[in-house]
Amino acid sequence: MKLQLTMLFSLLWLSVSAQKNADKQEWKQLFNGKNLDGWDIKIRGYELNDNYNNTFRVEDGKMVVRYDQYDDFKQKYGHIFYKGDFSYYRISVEYRFVGEQAPKGEGWAWRNSGIMVHGQPAATMGKDQDFPASIEVQLLGGNDKVRTTCNLCTPGTNVVMDGKLITQHCITSKSKTYNGDQWVKAEVLVLGDSLIQHFANGEMVLEYNKPQLGGGNVSGNDPSLIIEGKLLDHGSISLQSESHPVEFRKVEILDLKGCMDPKATNYKSYFVKADNAKCSYGKKK
Repeated sequence: MKLQLTMLFSLLWLSVSAQKNADKQEWKQLFNGKNLDGWDIKIRGYELNDNYNNTFRVEDGKMVVRYDQYDDFKQKYGHIFYKGDFSYYRISVEYRFVGEQAPKGEGWAWRNSGIMVHGQPAATMGKDQDFPASIEVQLLGGNDKVRTTCNLCTPGTNVVMDGKLITQHCITSKSKTYNGDQWVKAEVLVLGDSLIQHFANGEMVLEYNKPQLGGGNVSGNDPSLIIEGKLLDHGSISLQSESHPVEFRKVEILDLKGCMDPKATNYKSYFVKADNAKCSYGKKK
């Protein structure tokens, strides 16, 4: 009887332990705090990974965008792409704007940056292309007036809201205004081509469906890559350089696609998209 009870308690403990492991979120740090390993840089007018004037760099454990070596911004819009392709995930970024805008940066780009999701690969951008065809989660700093962040902009794309195709380039969120140099947490929930939600400091501030190629607001691109109406269910992730210094102290991602077989050792209860080819049935470590 004693042996049976011991075995029963052991099985219960293993079951509880397995459930805790299944529920534990495994966030991956995309920025290692030391260097830009794992990232590609594309700046308008320059070849892939030509980091013009050391625009993107690491300082004090932060990924930063700087313009101290610029005499004239000249619309040298830049993006730093994390290498890989993503479809179902949550991405979280902690950012802040600092300092003065680059010389001759456009007024609209003051304290302006962005997280680009479902984007084209960096290698497919034209040398003189300004923005990747993508969904932009626009990050804005406050100007002591109402100026929301985690807005939506659509370079080379459109979305659907409330059942209607939205072709307007930018849509304002319902976020608070964040003035000064304070850190702000921006998070994006991306579920293939079905749903995208924006969060500012934990508050859901915007949502839409059916991200797709189309529209304008991109120049210097290969037009054959923008197939009007093609739904976007995967793509690149990048961060922007639009003429105002910005700092990122954390960039992390939670994959929501993976093994959904509860019998597997790498099953996660929070996955929403099955990829059971990744299932592992070996002994748990």
